[in-house]
Amino acid sequence: MKTLAVLLTCFNRKEKTLSALSKVYKASAKVESELTISVYLTDDGSTDGTADAVRKTFPKVIILKGTGDLFWAGGMKMSWRAAKKQNFDAYLLLNDDTDIVEELFKEYLKADEYCQTTYTTGGVYLGATQDPDTKKLTYGGAKLTNKWTFKYNLLEPNNSYQNCELGNANIMFVSNEVVEQIGILSEGYKHGVADYDYTLKAVKKKIPVLLMPTYLGFCKNDHSNIYDKFTNSSFKQRLAILKNPLGLDFSSNLNLMKRHFPLRVPMVVFSSLLKLIFPQLYINLSKNR
Repeated sequence: MKTLAVLLTCFNRKEKTLSALSKVYKASAKVESELTISVYLTDDGSTDGTADAVRKTFPKVIILKGTGDLFWAGGMKMSWRAAKKQNFDAYLLLNDDTDIVEELFKEYLKADEYCQTTYTTGGVYLGATQDPDTKKLTYGGAKLTNKWTFKYNLLEPNNSYQNCELGNANIMFVSNEVVEQIGILSEGYKHGVADYDYTLKAVKKKIPVLLMPTYLGFCKNDHSNIYDKFTNSSFKQRLAILKNPLGLDFSSNLNLMKRHFPLRVPMVVFSSLLKLIFPQLYINLSKNR
């Protein structure tokens, strides 16, 4: 019997969080003779009653209280640290706005068997998601096409396991063998790109990072186009967007480049100054790149 910790973090999305948990338990019922799951949820200061609703509806969920300024990466690290004390066979990083399919845990067991057979070790297994309305690919795994410009292609599921370099943690399984080698999410990231950092660390250690064969969930790409109003904002407003973890998150992105693509650091600093001082020029150059 394998053991799996499901890791989530939340902030004021009560209905989405409850829906995600409902689907987790529904999917786990399909593999209850093969897999035991435990759920760890960091509630990072929600004011909409999320924690109370979860306690009432899903009393088995282990709820952790965040500081209110953890954002995604900090909340996931809090959940992961707590779960890691129990030494699970694997961990599932799951976004609470992702609707998983009922076969998710069956597909995890298949992926782990494939990886163990093919590579004689556990790995990182990514589940692709699609927009529930358009059915277009939204998140999953990607291959770098140009390290200098940090260009990459998101991979469509093709009924086979595909090797990746970058992974979104909307649905990301991590074997304990991986955690023993590279730990959990790194420090230095507030919100985004902590998942990219993690898969890049795994690739450097020659750990398999695999996109699973089929779509395993639905999730809208609801990241608004930050640049829509950027050019009409004041310098002070643009600077705030640049620093904001929910905006351009300059600090986290710079850390990612320092750790994995150090030659890009001067370019990243220059482009950030360009978008800050001459935003329209930056946008025009980006479109023509």
